Amino acid sequence: MDDTPGAHSAAKGELERMSVELSSRRTGMSFQRTRMSADRTLMSVIRTSLSLIGFGFTIFQVFQRLYDAQILKRAQAPRNFGQALVFLGVVMLILGIVYHVKFMLELRRQRREMMADGLVRAESRFPLSVTLVIAVLLLTIGLFAIVSMVFSVGPFG
Repeated sequence: MDDTPGAHSAAKGELERMSVELSSRRTGMSFQRTRMSADRTLMSVIRTSLSLIGFGFTIFQVFQRLYDAQILKRAQAPRNFGQALVFLGVVMLILGIVYHVKFMLELRRQRREMMADGLVRAESRFPLSVTLVIAVLLLTIGLFAIVSMVFSVGPFG
């Protein structure tokens, strides 16, 4: 083994470089875990919104059919409740999408900042969030359902 000061310094430098590399990779993985956590949070919002929209639309349709069949004389209150549930589901989904987009933009900004400082590598990209695409599609369906319920038109009317 070489005990010269230069060899010791080179070995120490290599260890420091490896430590910085490992730390950088861990930080990069932390960003990926945070991104996936944000997707899971949006999935929870989607699940709850879908339940509200589905229950609301079902309640609305059942009481509308009973009223149309003249089994019920008045069905306004249950229909309003159904509409309110669908509306609440759509509003919750909009808020969830807005929060998700803001969070992801801030996460990307922080990542770019850390890349510029050399604290994290630019090896992996943030892919398009499939969860966000599904949320937007569900929002579109929810909006169609509201328009259909309120104005008795559209694909669900």
